[in-house]
Amino acid sequence: MTSEPEQQLGVGTQDAFQRLWTPHRMAYIQGENKPSGPGAGDGCPFCSLPAESDEDGLILRRGELVYAVLNLYPYTGGHLMTVPYRHVADYTELTVEETAELAVFTKQAMTALRTASGAHGFNIGMNQGTVAGAGIAAHLHQHVVPRWGGDTNFMPVIGHTKVLPQLLADTRKMLAEAWPTA
Repeated sequence: MTSEPEQQLGVGTQDAFQRLWTPHRMAYIQGENKPSGPGAGDGCPFCSLPAESDEDGLILRRGELVYAVLNLYPYTGGHLMTVPYRHVADYTELTVEETAELAVFTKQAMTALRTASGAHGFNIGMNQGTVAGAGIAAHLHQHVVPRWGGDTNFMPVIGHTKVLPQLLADTRKMLAEAWPTA
């Protein structure tokens, strides 16, 4: 015996199974973990993360001047960021030493992602300023997004949703173990 699907009031037009719910994204949309102002003491997550354990903070590697951390709201599995400890907004504000270590960490991130996941390519970049798309504009961070041949399928195009097949804690452990030591 087949029955009609249960109607759920308030969810909009029924569309059978053409809707994928991603309620965890609401935290990002509502601005969870966003600073209340531009200063380091205004709740900047990039300033507070280093006080966490690597596991709790999803930190992959700590350097002298920068660290690598998984993105809480990733575009793809393994999406990470290299971040200076110092609270600066603009790339031009980095010291020569911070710039050099950020570059080294970016290279190491690429190596770790290739080792751990077989990434075919990468999107690497910084969104400088809110108008350029920076979610946290007051603290510079560089995105390292792994890519694979054929990774753009119908989900992001039609469903406006990314499917991530692994928990962030598991991704952190895998990449931390694959991070090169030199």
